[in-house]
Amino acid sequence: MTHPFHLAFPVTDLDATRRFYVDVLGADSGRAAEAWQDFDLFGHQLSAHRVSRVPPAVASSQVDGVAVPIPHFGVILSWTEWEQLAMRVRDHGEPFLLSPSVRFAGQHGEQGTFFVQDPDGHALEFKAFRRSDEAFA
Repeated sequence: MTHPFHLAFPVTDLDATRRFYVDVLGADSGRAAEAWQDFDLFGHQLSAHRVSRVPPAVASSQVDGVAVPIPHFGVILSWTEWEQLAMRVRDHGEPFLLSPSVRFAGQHGEQGTFFVQDPDGHALEFKAFRRSDEAFA
C-alpha cells in the first residue's frame, strides 16, 4: 500500500504559489487559510506556508555527471504521466532547471527526469523509471 507523503514548505506569495502548483503542475487546491495553502500533488499533500523570506538553496550534487539542486523534492510518475507533465510545463512556458532527459540509459535504474523551480526557488524533480520496480532497487 502506498501512503501519501506530506511536506510543509515556506513561500512568500501564496497567489503565485497557487498559480504554479495548480495551473502549471496540475495540483488540486486543498484547505487554505490566510497564511497557508494545501495542495494535492499526485496524491501527496503539500502545505505552503507564507513567510517573510525563503533562504536560497545553494547546494548541488553530481548525479550521472549532472549537477542537481539540493535540496529538492518531487514525485515519481509513470512514464506516460512524466511525458505529459513535461509537455504541460513547456506549454505554460515555464523554464526547466534541468530539461527532460534520460539518466542511466540502458542500465539498471534507467529513468526520465526533469527539474523545475517554483516561484520561491524550491527545486522540484519529476521522474519516471523505465521499469517501475527499480525505483528502490
